[in-house]
Amino acid sequence: MGERFESRMVAVTRAFSRRGGAPGEKQPPADPKRILIAHNLLLGDTLMLTPLLAKLRALHPGADIALLANPSFLPLYSAHPYGVRALPYTPHQSQTTHDLLEEPDFDLAIVPGDNRYSWLAAASGARHVVAHAGDVPWTKNWFVDDARPYPSQPAAWGDMVSELVDGPDPPPFREGDWPAPMADDFAKPNAPYAVLHVGASTPLKLWKPERWRELAATLERSGLAIAWSAGKNETALVAECDPEGRYASYAGRLDLAQLWHLLKGAAVLVAPDTGVAHLGRTAFTPTVTLYGPGSAVICGPGRFWREAPVRSVTVDPFECRDQKILFRREIEWVRRCGRSTRECAEPRCMHAIGVPAVLSAVEEIRRR
Repeated sequence: MGERFESRMVAVTRAFSRRGGAPGEKQPPADPKRILIAHNLLLGDTLMLTPLLAKLRALHPGADIALLANPSFLPLYSAHPYGVRALPYTPHQSQTTHDLLEEPDFDLAIVPGDNRYSWLAAASGARHVVAHAGDVPWTKNWFVDDARPYPSQPAAWGDMVSELVDGPDPPPFREGDWPAPMADDFAKPNAPYAVLHVGASTPLKLWKPERWRELAATLERSGLAIAWSAGKNETALVAECDPEGRYASYAGRLDLAQLWHLLKGAAVLVAPDTGVAHLGRTAFTPTVTLYGPGSAVICGPGRFWREAPVRSVTVDPFECRDQKILFRREIEWVRRCGRSTRECAEPRCMHAIGVPAVLSAVEEIRRR
């Protein structure tokens, strides 16, 4: 039996057994003592849950708040931002499901994104499960007690998720709100330096190597040392951007906690719309994000990050950034592109972003 199959069967069996004897409550608990955020999101989407963490802590200062997170993300949460416990979870490791189900029952569960994790929330004993409405297939929603619509007006996804919980907005994120995670020492560049993160979750978010090269050379002339960044399987991308090896590369050399500290010391971070750009926000690093297929509205600062030093560079509107789907829901105001490399031969939306626009954003954010 495969790990994913075992994870699913354990959750399904436990959900039916728990809810069969004690159906979920339609009204949220007034004073929940234990709260679960159940999901299996990528790094950027997980970090975009931060407004929800802040809101829950403000509303329930004494609650035990647990956030599921991929095991590789745990170093980022080692200092417990907003007093939250990060619990390791991935369906690819069935033991993480077993460990979650050993936790005491939860009073409240919030399910951001994919409602299949409402089954996991029910299996964990959550008495009230909240999620966004409209996920498909409909079986995903069986254990959702409160299905709320997505907003009818454009909003950042982190703000949308925080609205799954009633109450006032949390205070905007400020420098120091994310405590520095514990990390092993490593050699940092000499300050001041710029971090250029060239990797992305899909080839359709990659910027041309020659443009990264031009950006690096221009920033170096302005007095900044250059540090390349990319994932452990993306070292070839750095080699394309810097074939002569002129600048230091941290590609694949740091865990996420170390990367946080690298970003914290940077004068500026430039990255595509990927998890590292969102990581830069938590460090309050001046961050310039390049949006191609993604939405600068949905993934942008929104209300919660409005005081963070971030800038978005995109070409908007763009003719083929025309899909209205977000987490399998059709939303009229959404404009994004989730096409695969089979459907899109080249990322014209990324190619449309020129070096001058990025440099202008860098200069603006550094003057702030």
